[in-house]
Amino acid sequence: MKFTTCLAGLLAAVTQVQAASVFAHFMLINTKNYTLSEFEDDFKIAKDAHIDAFALNMGLTDPNTNSSLETAFVAAKNVGFQLFFSFDYNGGYHGGKPWPKETILDMAEKYFKLDEYFKYADKPLASTFEGTENAEDWIEIKNKTGAFFIPDWSSVSPEDALTLGSGVADGLFSWNAWPVGDQDMTDKSDAAYAWALKGKPYMMPVSPWFYTNLPGYNKNWVWRGDDLWYDRWNQVMDVMPAFVQIISWNDYGESHHIGPVRTNAMEAFEVGEAPFNYALDHPHDGWRHFLPYLIDSYKAAVAPSIKDEALMTWYRGSPALSCKDGGTTANAVAHDQETLTAAQIVRDKIFYSALLTSAAEVTVSVGGKAQKGNWTSTPDGGKGVYHGSIPFLSTGDVVITMTKYGTEIAKIDGRKIANECPGGLTNWNAWTGSTNALHVDDPSPSPTQTGGGPQSTASDNDSGASNLSQNGLVYVVFALVSLAVAGVV
Repeated sequence: MKFTTCLAGLLAAVTQVQAASVFAHFMLINTKNYTLSEFEDDFKIAKDAHIDAFALNMGLTDPNTNSSLETAFVAAKNVGFQLFFSFDYNGGYHGGKPWPKETILDMAEKYFKLDEYFKYADKPLASTFEGTENAEDWIEIKNKTGAFFIPDWSSVSPEDALTLGSGVADGLFSWNAWPVGDQDMTDKSDAAYAWALKGKPYMMPVSPWFYTNLPGYNKNWVWRGDDLWYDRWNQVMDVMPAFVQIISWNDYGESHHIGPVRTNAMEAFEVGEAPFNYALDHPHDGWRHFLPYLIDSYKAAVAPSIKDEALMTWYRGSPALSCKDGGTTANAVAHDQETLTAAQIVRDKIFYSALLTSAAEVTVSVGGKAQKGNWTSTPDGGKGVYHGSIPFLSTGDVVITMTKYGTEIAKIDGRKIANECPGGLTNWNAWTGSTNALHVDDPSPSPTQTGGGPQSTASDNDSGASNLSQNGLVYVVFALVSLAVAGVV
């Protein structure tokens, strides 16, 4: 009996790991001009990044919700992708309004049953952006739809959130994805959620950046990005939440998008009365480059094999003090935070990460002046994601190169750093770039159990699946043996 109980617990733990899912926050309002093929393209790109579903952010006053939903679900069916609803109670076209429960029930009747609608534990997943004052509505919504409800009620503590609506939440999603002031992000907030939830699912936020200048929405601030993308994925591996939600796929107005920049989806800059479009010419595709490895590591709880080594970089296109700050503050009055100047929290640095099977060297050149980069973080055992940064002390063309065994294996010709600013204002957004690395052999390999020979710097295994299965089996067997030694079985 003890053996059966312990084995069931172990299998439940393995099932939890297998059920781990990664989502991306998707602003449906930005798809007013989307075609079916553009929805399909976004979904294909997300699938390639190993993202499981999009959380569709919808404001009640958004004019295109119904038409965009119909097209999106057709595209999801065509591509084999999944979606779920995130009801925005605060945002919307020219201001938000709370969602009536009758409207939510009508939408649930139409979409929750679809195969393309994401399910957790065979229940349709539903989320929110805020809506604490309407928590009671979800008692009836859940009873009538069978929804699994994980709201973002970050305006109150997780303990208080769990009491709203007579404890209607099945789990919680946190919007606390950015550090305050000149500090780096920690996982203290995530730990507080996990502690309060006591085993209920936690949806952990991960975001690479934050800059917004939309006076029409009373928004004009930055939160520190810098090392954030690297730091948060490390924290995911420490916390191991039930879900991860990337903020965001296409919220160009807040500069944390990791999806492609689509010129027909820029209405936020017009409606928000932005002084300039700070998303154009600032691609963020580089932040997706390592996602298959990072997401697979999270889902399996062990690092998969590395198929291709790679290099990525991100940085701002001008020094912090080169132009006027546009009234952009660090921290937000709207969040009851003490404000600083933006220049006090952002660092004039070029950030870079590399996915490697063994150590490599990085050189960063700005305006023809080369500096040898250093790794501020390296993976255990030498295989995994390396990370570092270097100050840019001048302006000019940016070139990042990576070498191994004296051979250049990767090169990124980056965006020029200049004192030129749009309308004389600083663009606090980031530019990203990435590339796969060339394969080179170690000229002086160490002997292996099967004899000497060149050691590949990138795995020739087309998939990490077999390694993951073997590692998972090893962990289960190890756990059972440990229990046996302890006298439990």
